[in-house]
Amino acid sequence: MPRFLFAPLLALCLFTVTFAVNLQAPLYEAYAAGSNLGATAVTVAFAAYAAGLMPALLLLGGLSDRIGRRIPVALALVLGCAATALLVVAPGWSSLVAARFLLGAGTALATTAGTAWMTEILGNNRARTAALTVTSATSLGFGGGALATGVSLAVQGSTLVPASYAALLAAAPVLAALVFALPRTGRPQPVSLLRLPVFPSGTWVYGAAMALAWSATGMTIAVVPLQLAAHGLGGWTGLVIFLAIFAGFLCQPIARRLTNRQALAAGFVLVPLGFLVLLGGVWLQALPLVLAGTCITSAASYGFTYLASLAEVSVRAPDDRARATAGLFVYAYCGFSLPVIASGALADLLGLLPALAIFAAAQMAAAVMIAGAWRRRPGPSALAFDAG
Repeated sequence: MPRFLFAPLLALCLFTVTFAVNLQAPLYEAYAAGSNLGATAVTVAFAAYAAGLMPALLLLGGLSDRIGRRIPVALALVLGCAATALLVVAPGWSSLVAARFLLGAGTALATTAGTAWMTEILGNNRARTAALTVTSATSLGFGGGALATGVSLAVQGSTLVPASYAALLAAAPVLAALVFALPRTGRPQPVSLLRLPVFPSGTWVYGAAMALAWSATGMTIAVVPLQLAAHGLGGWTGLVIFLAIFAGFLCQPIARRLTNRQALAAGFVLVPLGFLVLLGGVWLQALPLVLAGTCITSAASYGFTYLASLAEVSVRAPDDRARATAGLFVYAYCGFSLPVIASGALADLLGLLPALAIFAAAQMAAAVMIAGAWRRRPGPSALAFDAG
């Protein structure tokens, strides 16, 4: 395989792994309908995703250092394929929970191995370009899956086997085989098979910012669609989830021109602002405000915060990138899943809108406290993204 295809093929693999993650999101309501658990059904599915992801991040974040990068990425593609096939063969809430567990494990394997591998392919002197490539591929994947299913449902009508599922089932096995055409970029290290994440010194605020930003994304993906459906706007779910991530991808070239600290500061402002706009749209049943708020939070989460954080930990842990990436995603996925689970329980007690309002207030308070602590203890990094 020509060398110039190595990075694009790896990016396509990472895109496909994350494409599978939110592929089923527009059908959450249909899967949950038979569970008799209300909003809690969706949040339990999110808990299953975290249950698959967190042990893999905590114990297997450095697995690729021991066995190489190929197998974890190929396995992640296989897990995404298996999860989607399960929903085709036995659609329902219990299958959704099992599928989300598999998808969580796959995401952990792919993002940790893939980030380190991309840097090795492009060269250590282009670590931040590698981070940009990974964030772009995964951002498009996380958002593209939901949009693809939304478009499929709009064209096909109501179905539990949309064309987007068929596309994933066709592509993932082929890519899993092609992974082994990518180069071995280093010798496997004689380290323990089970390796804990590492948290590079001075990066705590980047992890906390990721948790804060991705909490907004988790709420947008899991809870907001339920409120949209309650107002007869369920057909817009795929677009809302797509915008919740894709707008951030569009902002990454802007973020790349900033230092990591400047990008992080922008994220602290935009995350709570965007969710307040989104909340206003849900309250007023104004779809333009929902879409605008979604785009603002996306710009913060997947544009400024995600790119700055991944670049920062990659630069600060050049000899342990896979485990440092795992550490960052521990923060991120705690934020992504735990507030959603709590809000789902609150929604069944108080209603969806009050639960969203309580989350918005808690998010704003957390942003102020984290940003305040960060300003009192500024870190040494003021690195801009490289132009290469």
